[in-house]
Amino acid sequence: MKNAVILVVDDDPKIRTLLRRCFEGEGSEVHEAGDKAATLQALAEGQFDLVTLDLDLGPDDGLDVAKAIRQTSSVPIIMVTAKSDVIDRVVGLEIGADDYISKPFHLREVVARIKTILRRSRRTAQPTVLPPDSPCWVFDDMVAIPAEMKLLDRNHDLVDLTSGEFTLLEVFLRRPKRVLSREQLMDLTGGQSYAPLDRTIDNQIARLRKKIERNPASPRLISTIRGIGYSFTCDVRDCDNHPPSNSAESALARSD
Repeated sequence: MKNAVILVVDDDPKIRTLLRRCFEGEGSEVHEAGDKAATLQALAEGQFDLVTLDLDLGPDDGLDVAKAIRQTSSVPIIMVTAKSDVIDRVVGLEIGADDYISKPFHLREVVARIKTILRRSRRTAQPTVLPPDSPCWVFDDMVAIPAEMKLLDRNHDLVDLTSGEFTLLEVFLRRPKRVLSREQLMDLTGGQSYAPLDRTIDNQIARLRKKIERNPASPRLISTIRGIGYSFTCDVRDCDNHPPSNSAESALARSD
């Protein structure tokens, strides 16, 4: 937790103070919010590594707060709740929370869970850097040629991708195994500003899956991360580590 920036959301000042002292003792920077408005304002103004979110915020519903957070951010969320209803926990996880802790809680448990999620989040956030001058990238027996915006399938035939579909694929290939929100994907592909009900990215993902997945009905390359966005789960290598076959080169020659 050292150097982590954490937002503690709870309507009880005593709980906020307790968690603040605990997290600061672990080397974290801690900010506080007591309701939905303060939470969303804090997230709009700063960057956080994790949010602890009480589900009972007095007049505000913590589940609604989690939904609002997920509309604009993929920051890890740990729900802290006194509610014993399993449904609330399930709904919270489906919305996109990463874990939950029941009150009364032990501080050691809270710290242990936060450390686990931060480790997982930081691994996911590490970008895979591909050589900018690499002639092609290889993934799941397919070959992408960024300079020519071309994709070869597993039989080394050209795949008919639109420029938008290739741009979306390239965004994933440059960031394999990272969770990307719909808003991030919209920004990275140069699209319009994202709105919560906008289905543009979802529709593009569906079209791209039909062209690159072995079984589009059960996608394995582009995984849906419920409540957040998508992740490209496949390993990606540059051609220096996995050169294209002669038949791939022949297919490229035929396409020129």
